[in-house]
Amino acid sequence: MSRSKKLNILLPIISLLFMGAFAKHRLLDKQDITGTLNNKEMDETSGIAASSLNPDTYYVHNDSGDTSRFFAISSTGKLKSTIYFKGDSIHQLGVQDCEDIDVGPGPEKGKSYVYIGDIGDNAQNRPFITIYRAIEKKSWATDNAANVNTPVASANFKYPDGAKDAETMMIDPIDKQLIIVSKRGDTVGVYTTPLNYKAHTTTVLTKRCKLFFSGFKPFKWITAGDISKDGQQILLKSYDKVYYWRRQHNEPIWDTMVRQPRELEYKVEKQGEAIGFQPDGKGYYTTSEGVFSPIYHYDVPN
Repeated sequence: MSRSKKLNILLPIISLLFMGAFAKHRLLDKQDITGTLNNKEMDETSGIAASSLNPDTYYVHNDSGDTSRFFAISSTGKLKSTIYFKGDSIHQLGVQDCEDIDVGPGPEKGKSYVYIGDIGDNAQNRPFITIYRAIEKKSWATDNAANVNTPVASANFKYPDGAKDAETMMIDPIDKQLIIVSKRGDTVGVYTTPLNYKAHTTTVLTKRCKLFFSGFKPFKWITAGDISKDGQQILLKSYDKVYYWRRQHNEPIWDTMVRQPRELEYKVEKQGEAIGFQPDGKGYYTTSEGVFSPIYHYDVPN
């Protein structure tokens, strides 16, 4: 979503969010903050995902208005490298509205892949969305803020029931599925496609289920999500809540998500649109849009 549209929607309610957040989470303190995004280029962060190759390395990216790139950072927010990729030439910046990022398996066994989801569609009129997939490299954890380039494979996807705005893309490592959760409405849809999709094709996503979350719009809009690397835990977040599920007996992920979730502790952020598990699944991180935004860490409950 563009900066101006976001401000028009969110500024009138920011003060209410923070008043409620202070009342609900007043016991949280600075020990929840592991650091801040320490480079001004990371100013509209909309996704965070843990590396599968490099210790203490997470990938973040900006949403609409940025070029085709993402960043490797530490859990304290230190910039390790900026990774550029070639997007679609029909877009001036190469991408239209990247809203989430994830790391997981892909077409080649034994390789780790980074997925960048160009899935934002505020007007809900895009004929298709695009996913970019890059083979993860150990060299991205350079710790010297290097600029690197990486090849990507891109593919387009359509919703079976019309265009949707979405900010949540997740990778299921058990069933090898890419999962997208739409953002708006009284209910949101869960859509999937197998991870072995072919590059340079257009595929119709499969709608698996609808989810209802109580609350008021736009507070309850779904802005981020993640699945733990062992596939056993799922997170979704709205602007003011974090929802949590545990998978049972490796069931389909949508069967897990239709059950009533647990609401976890969450400090409401200025515009929180990023959530991701740490590699061992024992905790997760959140961060938000804005220059030098803090990074929050939470333990996963027993």
